[in-house]
Amino acid sequence: MRTVDVRARLMKELKDAMKSKDLLKSTTIRSVLSEVYAADKAASGTAPPSAVVGILRKAATRRSDAAAEFQKAAREDLAAKELQEAAILQSFLPPLLPESEIDRVLKEILASPAISEAVAKGPAQRALGQVFKAFYAQVDKPSVDADLVRQRAQALLAQA
Repeated sequence: MRTVDVRARLMKELKDAMKSKDLLKSTTIRSVLSEVYAADKAASGTAPPSAVVGILRKAATRRSDAAAEFQKAAREDLAAKELQEAAILQSFLPPLLPESEIDRVLKEILASPAISEAVAKGPAQRALGQVFKAFYAQVDKPSVDADLVRQRAQALLAQA
């Protein structure tokens, strides 16, 4: 699934949920669409598709985190609801970039002359910012797990 059609798919699924009177699904989608509309206003137009995917990922993560907190508080009913909402939102998300693809892009970046020179001049950690900048210039941020990118970049810099 391309990120371009996420917004249209959200609208279609909202319409279907309303027709079938699926209150949980329609409420969940409406809450995310309100965040998307807020992002549209902030962008003075239409937010880019990658921003919509980012909003969806954050919303799904928030619900998963809330479910974990509800489980700690022995509120299984509320945890189950949050997990259902997270599952609904996950169904709209494109898959994350696999670790092997992240490694491939990072290795290409580390092989570039500018980054190699920065690594050679000083501590490898100083070049980390340049590596991230180059990485996210090539890859949409919502399509990767940022923590995984950080871990892989640090591991590859340690090897360099």
